[in-house]
Amino acid sequence: MADLKKMYKTIMDDHFPDSMTIQFGDQTLVYRKRAWKIPDEKTGDIIEKGLRYGENPDQEAAMYELINGNLLLGNCQFINPGNGLVSSITEEDMIQAGKHPGKTNMTDLDNGLNILKFLGDRPAAAILKHNNPCGVAYGATVAEAYDRANMADRIAAFGGCLVVNRPMDKAAAELVSENYLEVVAAPDFEPGVVDILAKRKNLRIVRVAKINDLEKFRSSRFVDFKCLIDGGIIVQQSPVNRIRTKDDFLPATTVYKGQEFSIDRQPTEEEYADMLFGWNVEQGITSNSVIYVKDGCTVGIGTGEQDRVGVAEIAVFKAYTKYADALCFRQFGIPYKTYELEARQGKRDIAALKEIDTRTEREKGGLIGSTMVSDAFFPFRDGADVGIRQGVRAIVQPGGSERDFETIQACNEASPKVTMVYTGQRAFRH
Repeated sequence: MADLKKMYKTIMDDHFPDSMTIQFGDQTLVYRKRAWKIPDEKTGDIIEKGLRYGENPDQEAAMYELINGNLLLGNCQFINPGNGLVSSITEEDMIQAGKHPGKTNMTDLDNGLNILKFLGDRPAAAILKHNNPCGVAYGATVAEAYDRANMADRIAAFGGCLVVNRPMDKAAAELVSENYLEVVAAPDFEPGVVDILAKRKNLRIVRVAKINDLEKFRSSRFVDFKCLIDGGIIVQQSPVNRIRTKDDFLPATTVYKGQEFSIDRQPTEEEYADMLFGWNVEQGITSNSVIYVKDGCTVGIGTGEQDRVGVAEIAVFKAYTKYADALCFRQFGIPYKTYELEARQGKRDIAALKEIDTRTEREKGGLIGSTMVSDAFFPFRDGADVGIRQGVRAIVQPGGSERDFETIQACNEASPKVTMVYTGQRAFRH
C-alpha cells in the first residue's frame, strides 16, 4: 500500500524537448517548455522542474509557452506571443508551489480563466475539478462570490481549483482556508492573505495578473489540437461566444408545416441576466451538458452525458443532492452524508434529516425560478420538460431543431409560462 501512495507523491521526470516548433504551411510557431525553480517538497532544496506528471502519475507531461510566430489562417488572426496566461506563470507568480503542480492543476486553472473571461463586470469565482466547474457565482465581494460558488456544490469543490477575478482579501481567504483546495488563483493577493492561505502547505497559490485583462481573450482564437490514438491530429479553431449582451439572443420562433410558433412570454431583465450568466458558464463545461443557474450562481451542473434528457435529469439530481447537503452543513456543520450515517447509527436525530429531505423536495433543490441552459438544441421537448417540471422560469438553447416547435409549446403550456431564447450557436466542448 505504501508503494501505491508513493506514486502520487513522486515528481516524474519528463523527456520532452526544451522547445517545440510547429509549422503551418509557410508559417512557423516556436514554443518553449516551462519549468519553475521551486523548493523540493521533501528536502526544501531548490529544484527546476516543469509539470509534476500528466493526467495520471505514470504519464510524463510538459507545458509549452508560445514565444515566437504570428499565425494567420484565412481571415483569422490567432493569439500571438506575449499573451500568456497559465503557460507564462513564473516563479514569482507561483507564490506557494505546494505539491508540485501537475497537468490537471494547470488545465483546471486554464478553464477557470476561460469561464471568468466572460464574467468580468463584477466579482466572480469559479471552482473546478476534472476540467469542469463545480460551482460558479457572482458576488458583491470576492468572499461572497466564493461562498456562493462553494455552497453550490461543496462536495465536488473538495480538492478543486479556485479562480477569482478580483484581488483576494482577508475575508475571502478566511473562508477559503476552511476548505481543502488544490489551487487558489487570483490577479493579486492583499497584504496578509498569503499568510492565511499558506497555513495549508500543500496548497498551490498562484498569481495570474492578466486576469485583469481577461476580457480581451473573449474574441481571441487559439489553435485547438486533438490527438488520436493512431498518432493522427485533428486541428480546429477555438470557439468564440457570440453572446455579449441580451440583444445578441435570438427570439425563440420557428415554422413547422407552414405554422409559425413563438414564445408567449418575453424575458424580464432579471431573467436576461441569468441567461447571460448561464450561457457564459456553459462555455467551460464538457458537452453534452445542461445546467441550471439562479441569481448569478450555478444550481445544478450536468456534464458529459450522451443524451439531453439524461443530462438534464442528472443536473436535477445533483441540484437536490447539493441543496440538501448545503442545508445540513449550514445547520449542523457537517455534510449530509455524515449526518445520515450517524443518524442510522443512532448518534443523530433522524427527524432532522427528514426535515431537510422534506424542505429539499418542497423547494425542488433550489431549482424553482432558475434558468435552464443547454449547450445544444433540444431534439424533442422531453429535455425541456425535465426543467419545466422543476419550476424553471427561463430556457437558453441554440435552437435549430426540426422540432423546436415542441419545445416552444412546452414553454407556453407551462404554468406559469416559461420564457426561452436561442443563442444561434452550439457550445460543444469535447
